[in-house]
Amino acid sequence: MDLKILSLATDKTTDKLQEFLQTLKTDDLTQLLQSQAVKGRAVGAFLRAVFKGSPCSEEDGALRRSKVYSCCIQLIESGELQQEVASEIIGLLMLEVHHLPGPLLVELASEFVGAIKEDRLVNGKSLELLPVILTALATKKEVLTCGKGDLNGEEYKRQLIDSLCSVRWAQRYVIQLTSMFKDVHLTTEEMDLVVAKVLAMFPKLNLQEIPPLVYQLLVLSSKGSRRRVLHGIIAFFNELDRQHSEEQSGDELSELVAAPADELYHVEGTIILHIVFAIKLDCELGRELLKHVKAGQQGDTSKSLCPFSVALLLSLTRMQRFEEQVFDLLKTSVVKSFKDLQLLQGSKFLQTLVPQRACVSSMVLEVVKNSVRSWDHVTQGLIEFGFILMDSYGPKKTLGGKAVEIGSSLSKMTNQHACKLGADILLETFKIHEMIRQEILEQVLNRVVTRTSSPINHFLDLLSDIVTYAPLILQSCSKVTETFDYLSFLPLQTVQGLLKAVQPLLKVSMSVRDSLILVLRKAMFASQLDARKSAVAGFLLLLKNFKVLGSLSSSQCSQSIGITQVQVDVHSRYNAVANETFCLEIIDSLRRCLGQQADVRLMLYEGFYDVLRRNSQLASSIMQTLFSQLKLFYEPEPDLLPPLKLGACVLTQGSQIFLQEPLDHLLSCVHHCLAWYKSRVIPLQQGDEGEEEEGLCHELDDMLESITVRMIKSELEDFELDKSADFSQSTSTGIKNHICACLIMGVCEVLIEYNFSISNFSKSKFEEILSLFMCYKKFSDILNEKAGKGKMKMTSRTNDSLLSMKFVSDLLTALFRDSIQSHEESLSVLRSSNEFMHYAVNVGVQKVQQLIRRGCVSGPDGQNPDKIFQNLCDLTRVLLWRYTSIPTSVEESGRKEKGKSISLLCLEGLQKTFSAVQEFYQPRIQQFLRALDVTGTEEEGEDAGVTVTQRATFQIRQFQRSLLNLLSSEEEDFNSKEALLLIAILSTLSRLLEPSSAQFMQMLSWTSKICKEYSREDASFCKSLMSLFFSLHVLHKSPVTLLRDLSQDIHGQLGDIDEDIEIEKTNHFAVVNLRTAAPTVCLLVLSQAEKVLEEVDWLIAKIKGSVNQETVSDEVTPDASSQAVPSNLLIEKAIIMQLGTLVTFFHELVQTALPSGSCVDTLLKDLSKIYSTLTAFVKYCLQVCQSSRGIPNTVEKLVKLSGSHLTPLCYSFISYVQNKRSNNPKCTEKEKAAAGTIMAKVLRETKPIPNLVFAIEQYEKFLIHLSKKSKVNLMQHMKLSTSRDFKIKGNILDMVLREDGEDGSEEGTAPAHTEQNREPAKKKRKICLS
Repeated sequence: MDLKILSLATDKTTDKLQEFLQTLKTDDLTQLLQSQAVKGRAVGAFLRAVFKGSPCSEEDGALRRSKVYSCCIQLIESGELQQEVASEIIGLLMLEVHHLPGPLLVELASEFVGAIKEDRLVNGKSLELLPVILTALATKKEVLTCGKGDLNGEEYKRQLIDSLCSVRWAQRYVIQLTSMFKDVHLTTEEMDLVVAKVLAMFPKLNLQEIPPLVYQLLVLSSKGSRRRVLHGIIAFFNELDRQHSEEQSGDELSELVAAPADELYHVEGTIILHIVFAIKLDCELGRELLKHVKAGQQGDTSKSLCPFSVALLLSLTRMQRFEEQVFDLLKTSVVKSFKDLQLLQGSKFLQTLVPQRACVSSMVLEVVKNSVRSWDHVTQGLIEFGFILMDSYGPKKTLGGKAVEIGSSLSKMTNQHACKLGADILLETFKIHEMIRQEILEQVLNRVVTRTSSPINHFLDLLSDIVTYAPLILQSCSKVTETFDYLSFLPLQTVQGLLKAVQPLLKVSMSVRDSLILVLRKAMFASQLDARKSAVAGFLLLLKNFKVLGSLSSSQCSQSIGITQVQVDVHSRYNAVANETFCLEIIDSLRRCLGQQADVRLMLYEGFYDVLRRNSQLASSIMQTLFSQLKLFYEPEPDLLPPLKLGACVLTQGSQIFLQEPLDHLLSCVHHCLAWYKSRVIPLQQGDEGEEEEGLCHELDDMLESITVRMIKSELEDFELDKSADFSQSTSTGIKNHICACLIMGVCEVLIEYNFSISNFSKSKFEEILSLFMCYKKFSDILNEKAGKGKMKMTSRTNDSLLSMKFVSDLLTALFRDSIQSHEESLSVLRSSNEFMHYAVNVGVQKVQQLIRRGCVSGPDGQNPDKIFQNLCDLTRVLLWRYTSIPTSVEESGRKEKGKSISLLCLEGLQKTFSAVQEFYQPRIQQFLRALDVTGTEEEGEDAGVTVTQRATFQIRQFQRSLLNLLSSEEEDFNSKEALLLIAILSTLSRLLEPSSAQFMQMLSWTSKICKEYSREDASFCKSLMSLFFSLHVLHKSPVTLLRDLSQDIHGQLGDIDEDIEIEKTNHFAVVNLRTAAPTVCLLVLSQAEKVLEEVDWLIAKIKGSVNQETVSDEVTPDASSQAVPSNLLIEKAIIMQLGTLVTFFHELVQTALPSGSCVDTLLKDLSKIYSTLTAFVKYCLQVCQSSRGIPNTVEKLVKLSGSHLTPLCYSFISYVQNKRSNNPKCTEKEKAAAGTIMAKVLRETKPIPNLVFAIEQYEKFLIHLSKKSKVNLMQHMKLSTSRDFKIKGNILDMVLREDGEDGSEEGTAPAHTEQNREPAKKKRKICLS
């Protein structure tokens, strides 16, 4: 039978074939087809013959074709056919589909939909036919009748796709069905349906099935819906990551696919590669990804940015087309994230409305952590991004060797955080990926070497962390030794930082150490001074860190040098003798430096003490060196005055005078090394060696004793200096005398410290100390007097006092707190001199100031943070005790001297110490506050339970009492300096209080009470008090009601712009009086109003962005947006409340008769800002008005309030300001000469007015749009201003012209000139307004 069909098919006509096929039953034909297909015989030829004899034009033929199609589909799905046979059958069926009539196509397509719905497909091979059927159906123009009415082919195709997307897809066919759609021409709506269906299938699939599905989806996205596809993929993996992290933290089990983390990250890595590959082929997809992330920045960032999307963006940077855009986008996101965080932390109002989201920085660090799991394609992007952040946001300028941040405190903090993130990215990447360690190290070192003009502390810190982590790995790195070759050309600060950073490497690598020594030896003889200083710094570092065996342990040296990865005893490689020889050789090299410039010698003297403390075996050599050097400048004759050769310390070269030997620093170094040597080394020495060392010590002691006695005996004339001597900086004699005087003062200070250390509270020693101080004071007074006369700015000697910080704290403790009976008599000698005590406190304050300025202090242990902290605690404790025991009022009542009292100096010191501890020792504040406990009665057990807030509150109460006592005094007795210092201290301490604690609320209510009850006419006091009040208030709630009350007080104090109106004075805050209302309080409240407006702007941008995100997520996940609506409503309500209260605040100020100048200018600018904010809110209302919500009633009330209470008054205020400026008195001759300056000032003053008018008009313009959209007439509340109406009124013009004519005839020509001068000004005023 099959042969007959095949033979008939060869005929030229098909009549016989048609007749024969009509005689066959359908079942026979299908059985025949089945047997042919299963046997794999010429099934293709058989099918062609059947189709040839079944023309679609005849009903029987079409029916037969339909049966054949159904039979073939069943055969293909049965799985009994060979692969080639099945493919041949499908190919033939595809060719013939376009000949089928519409109803048949509908039937076939419906069969497929039914099969998919009922899960009747066995292998899904037949699905290849479905796109051809759908495409053929779309071409049918005739009307097809179906259950829902008459539709054409295109409409029916749409209905079929709708049905297909609404039925349940079997998990095993999701990929095939997705792939199938890429061959169908889809409209935008159909595409959206398909994409939504596929994305909805993601959670139902196994994790391993998702990458091929994503691939098919990306291929499909080339037809459209790119952003939706990307949004869906990112949202899915964001949710998956979130649930995984919840599982790890022990939260409830995931509803999504539960999979091991490694598998999840592997799948994500594969998908990222798929997307990047798709973007390479379709750049539009990349642009859509960037648009999606940018749009997400406005709303909730965590929806568009997550570890997955950050990794995707970083992978995209490997494509040059997108590299710059992606890095800019990531940079912006990081900075915005930090700014948002800062804004949230600084405002309780925002914290209650907006939940704190995950910071972008944590996402980036998560990517770094995950990059070890099949995410190699992100590492290069991570490295580049890390360096971009460090380069862009590192410190920019230097001032006196210290990096300085430019800009506001908010941007400064943001920049620091962004720079720190860059360093964290690089360090963590370095730890995880061995392959790119070399590259990171090279780039860091390149920046250290090349950036000599800008600060590189952040790169040095990163280098230090890298070396500390992996010194053994880096010892074979040639880049470090190459860098050493540039040491001679780098700034000293960079060299010190670099050598400190690579220090652990020197301990494990001989080759690195040897190459460094070679470089340093060359530098020692370089012509540049900086190179020689670098060499000294390098050698001192080596001496500190290479201990000779037998030296005291690091615990005895109070500062250990540890390496986290490996603890190495270098000396296991050398014998003790070799190592000691090495160190002594370095000391020999350094000895040669004692003949060089003063700066080089100074470095040595400052470094020897640290070397001695770390390497006690070198003590003998160092002490001998210092002894030899001191002998050069010491007069051995016991009766010779002065005891030191000061002339030898000064070098004359031609007409120039230089300091050759910093003798005071040499003496200081001798004293500190001697004290340490006597206390630590000599007690351990035995035999002849010990005797020899003791002999040296006795010699040095005798020298210092002799110098002390002879310095006391010396008069001014002995030094060839007296009051008549020349100290000017313009003559060589004056410069020499000045250098000598400074040296003598330094020597006196060193001797004071030396004698105190050996005094053992001996009365005679204390008398000597006082005599030395009087010698110091003589020279100090002369220098100050000469500096005053010569109008020259000379640095006070106490700025660089040679007294050590420890000595200052010990001395002050003895002077103020020592109550031991046996010490009483001797201490009374020092206590009797008020000047000496004043000096001691002053030096203590200067030391703390030095710490704040430089981050370290001069003198021994000045670089040791632990010792500095201990000294700070001791110093603060004694200053606190002195201030609270003897208040300033008591001390000043019987005081005759000029200048600050000791109590006031103590208070200044306290203000500085509290600031220093918060800046440098934030983690140790608990320990610091515990150390301040004057009673010292706390038990250890009780100690642990006391919080920082409780301890800070105890200190705050002491200063509150002091301020209250001060405010209780009469106005003329009020000490403004003390009050300012007390408020500064209270402000610093209040930052330690937990904002949610009862103690914080007590502090807030106390400050509020002070502002309400006490009135002082001191502007600076008022400013600092109000600033403290605002800083506390914003951490409790928004200050808008406070601003409104203050504006009423200002209005009451200054009066109204309309002089006929009498204002009823309100008295909310007594601190607002006629002297402080303007400009002090006025400018403060305006700056606070600006901050509130900034917060409101931020909130508006937030809800605007979330509305945009809702529209996208609505399409992908329809339920998502409903959750966002309630929080948006809360934010809307809060915005309206804030703006409404601010309108009433400005309502008061624009009626206030403010003095010309900063108050008026700032008010005009802030009025423009509130109108801009109102406009932004109206635009947001326009955006949401399209939804069914419409606009809330409160918006209408806000518009009404602004229209009635603000806009008309703004125009009145503009008229008031312009009238005030035009009525200014005539210019003086000087002002006329500076015409250019005056014009610039006029332009600056008149600019805010047109800006304000424009802002008002923009607001009204968008209100008109909103009125049309919302069908609510919002403009009924807005009145057009009369002062904007420039119509010429004839009757008034005639009257003015008549008056002018009369004036002209009476007064002659002079007024005419005046009128001519005045006329252009009037014109200008009108132009500004128009």
